[in-house]
Amino acid sequence: MDYLLFTYINNFARKCLYVDAWGVFFADYLVYFLLVGAALIYFLVKKKEKLRYLLVIGSSVILSRLVITELIRLIWHRSRPFVDYQVNQVIEHSASGSFPSGHIAFLFALAMAVYFFNKKWGLVFFILSLVVGLARIFVGIHYPLDILGGIVIGIVSAVVARALIRKR
Repeated sequence: MDYLLFTYINNFARKCLYVDAWGVFFADYLVYFLLVGAALIYFLVKKKEKLRYLLVIGSSVILSRLVITELIRLIWHRSRPFVDYQVNQVIEHSASGSFPSGHIAFLFALAMAVYFFNKKWGLVFFILSLVVGLARIFVGIHYPLDILGGIVIGIVSAVVARALIRKR
């Protein structure tokens, strides 16, 4: 099922140069716009909440991307789609572990942390993070379950980080 959904999405790649260019933008560069957006949202957060905003975001993304994702990859290696199959690979990527998606774990931790402080912008972050995830399937570097794993890890990491910071 995972491979079939991957194939369905990835088969749209390499058909139109403009679509591929948007796929590359969403897969690789939208992340930077979301980081800048999170930095700008800092200025919307109430003065007394600014430090907590930084702590929740920082601990959420570190826990999701640098701790949980890397621990899973140490224990279990899943090859990227382009390693195992002939795919429409639009961007170059190392053959490192595919599960879970580190980009998506990071982005969903960021989106959940933003959501805690600003619901409207948090929803925008969730939608754009999902676009990144779909684009990473489209360009041939992740399976759908890699994205789903990253989503779960990111959200859970932000919830845990927020709970730990609240206790202080």
